[in-house]
Amino acid sequence: MNLKGLFVGDTDNIFIQFFRYCFVGGAAFIVDYGLLFVLTEYCGLHYLWSATISFIAGLIVNYALSTWWIFRNSKLKNKMVEFLVFSIIGVIGLGFNNLFLYLFTDKLHIHYMISKLITAAIVMIWNFLGRKLILFNKNEQK
Repeated sequence: MNLKGLFVGDTDNIFIQFFRYCFVGGAAFIVDYGLLFVLTEYCGLHYLWSATISFIAGLIVNYALSTWWIFRNSKLKNKMVEFLVFSIIGVIGLGFNNLFLYLFTDKLHIHYMISKLITAAIVMIWNFLGRKLILFNKNEQK
């Protein structure tokens, strides 16, 4: 494997896909984290409402980049159904996101922006594995 293979070309290698997913997740996280801060600090929304809105924005960025760069082999041929399944996995991730954010912030009294950093790492693993195993697996075409 060469360095170019990490970034360019189709791959079914789960390690390369996870490597790429970290970049995609990073871009989605920047949108999510930035919007969480802006909505909470400047728009006055409660951090859990801000987290929900920002997570959805990050989900859209993640879908666009994931289907373009990482997971080109969907089990589903219908892009609307694909996005629906992608979103369902994301909504489960949103549930984890808000649950852990609440627990870390309200119960453990960690600042919500620090809580988000911890939560994002947990949810990223769920989102990657859920999407890889449920939705994007070339070996199991429907």
